[in-house]
Amino acid sequence: MKKSLKQALLELKNPERAIQTARFFKNGKGEYGEGDIFIGLSNPQVQALVKEHWKFTNMADVQELINDKIHELRFAALLILVVQFSKSSPVQQKIIIQFYLKNIRQINNWDLVDCSAYKLLGKFILHKDRQILYDLAESKHLWSERVAVVACFEFIRNGQFSDVFNLCEKFLSHKHDLMHKACGWMLREVGKRDELALEEFLDEHLFKMPRTMLRYAIERMEEGKRLTYLRK
Repeated sequence: MKKSLKQALLELKNPERAIQTARFFKNGKGEYGEGDIFIGLSNPQVQALVKEHWKFTNMADVQELINDKIHELRFAALLILVVQFSKSSPVQQKIIIQFYLKNIRQINNWDLVDCSAYKLLGKFILHKDRQILYDLAESKHLWSERVAVVACFEFIRNGQFSDVFNLCEKFLSHKHDLMHKACGWMLREVGKRDELALEEFLDEHLFKMPRTMLRYAIERMEEGKRLTYLRK
């Protein structure tokens, strides 16, 4: 009998690497990933197993994985959803998105958000109503807020910037550095496609913008222009 994805993942555990990974993802007391458990798998290891198992992994299996306390198992669950979404009918895609939103509290670190938000939610609502993003942005839940912003990457890839500008404006006063980074990342992606649009946003909001958000946003700008914004 073929091993389950969970069994295959657990067999690769690396306790020494797990210690380093836990530190990287800030799982200490009072940190953003407090209490998260790691078994020391690399992303390529998880991705390889997902590629091997996704066809044989049903939604009950994914539910078990996403409920698990082990970070890499939740990561695998999200990668499974991404693959299955890309190969599903519109009806099945809707079911996957409903599952994703129902389990959003389990998507509780930045890598889990970033590997899934735009590939699932962003793609699903690209040509649909986007109110869900604003509902998530009002949730007062860090990871739901980050999902709202990172989901916009799919819109940006399609030349649509209004939602990311709206959300970044809302989060100018956010207290968490991870939201400043997410917003800055999305703004940088806008700038890679339309630097004038980015500059217009910066010129309007520069003096309210957290330093980290600004640094991320202007990272790809020409050096002289970048320094001008930093000096302002």
